[in-house]
Amino acid sequence: MTTFYLAGTNNALEIDVEELIIAGWAGREQAGIDEHIEELKAIGVTPPSSTPLFYRVSADQLTTAETVQVLGGESSGEVEVVLIGTEQGTFVGIGSDHTDREAEAWSVAHSKQVCAKPVGQQLWRLESVIDHWDELKISSYATFGDKEELYQQGGVTGLLHPKDLLQRFGLDEPKLAPGQAMLCGTLPVIGGVRPSEAFRMVLEDPVTGRKLEHFYHIKTLSVVK
Repeated sequence: MTTFYLAGTNNALEIDVEELIIAGWAGREQAGIDEHIEELKAIGVTPPSSTPLFYRVSADQLTTAETVQVLGGESSGEVEVVLIGTEQGTFVGIGSDHTDREAEAWSVAHSKQVCAKPVGQQLWRLESVIDHWDELKISSYATFGDKEELYQQGGVTGLLHPKDLLQRFGLDEPKLAPGQAMLCGTLPVIGGVRPSEAFRMVLEDPVTGRKLEHFYHIKTLSVVK
């Protein structure tokens, strides 16, 4: 059971995430998909067989912790909108598909399982943003040494709309079943995919002035050979 909060309130949401899905290659336009494919090809990742792909990951990899531990120094984050299904409806959050890039070069599916998936505790109701979804903006900031740099930035128009994404997942309506959580795809990286010491993700709603944010540190464990 993971504790979340309805943003702007003290209302706790105790959610038991039983199924975690990572939507990969979920760009809305082919040009954006191709850009992401090329930046990953640069680090040895094989292009996908089709797009989008829905990777299954152990549900206990989802975490709201402010520090994640990774094995070796070849992992990095990428900002993603998160959808979480509950008995009270589907909620929207912000998260990171933190991925081991070394493992990704030989198996994308396996690489998704290697690292925890940090998500923020604050959530919005999907119904509160679905009508102006394309106004939302996401960004990420990576810390290198003692300097935080802009790592990703753009509108969610670069990614499939939840209605389209969930339809391709096999659902008739834009809502997840209770216990399901989905990371919904990412944007191209500024300056190339690379590891960092910390990572911050932001989801902004310019229509209402609201913002969701999450920051986490990356603790690197040594690889014993």
